[in-house]
Amino acid sequence: MADADSVPLTLDDLRAVAGFAADCAAEVLTLFEQVRPTDARPREAIEAARTFARGGKRGKALRDTAWAALRAAGEAGDTAAGQAARACVAAAGAAYLHPLAKATQVKHVLGAAAHAARALEMATDGDASAAERALERARQRATPVLVDVLRRYPAVPAGGGRVGELMRELDRAFRERA
Repeated sequence: MADADSVPLTLDDLRAVAGFAADCAAEVLTLFEQVRPTDARPREAIEAARTFARGGKRGKALRDTAWAALRAAGEAGDTAAGQAARACVAAAGAAYLHPLAKATQVKHVLGAAAHAARALEMATDGDASAAERALERARQRATPVLVDVLRRYPAVPAGGGRVGELMRELDRAFRERA
């Protein structure tokens, strides 16, 4: 019998989440690379997430790329580029979704998509329709496995600023799917 505070997760579930997150982050990687063309840390985070999604190990190298991409986000010097790098951090971190029945875990599932949407919004001088189009692409790329994993967790909690709003919007859309 499963613990009421735990969520059943398989390695295949984690791989599906990481693959989705990597695809979402890859969509905005150029926003970072246009500002910091010699900084490969966000790209390496996406590559590590994709390697894991294809069957690679979930270990130190994956964690290290996430931390490195987070440092790159802080050093970006441009808000849209920083959000793009945060999408890459979230992609590498997606493999570390925990089987805890807590709404805060949903950021591992939807964080890359939300940060990517915010990056595009910021890159277009706050055009909310750019974020909405990014969320629609995320909805289209989500697999049934990804949606099933998400639904095992409580809904995204309040807070988190604009990225939190975007996560809640995507979360609602996935939970309302037939």
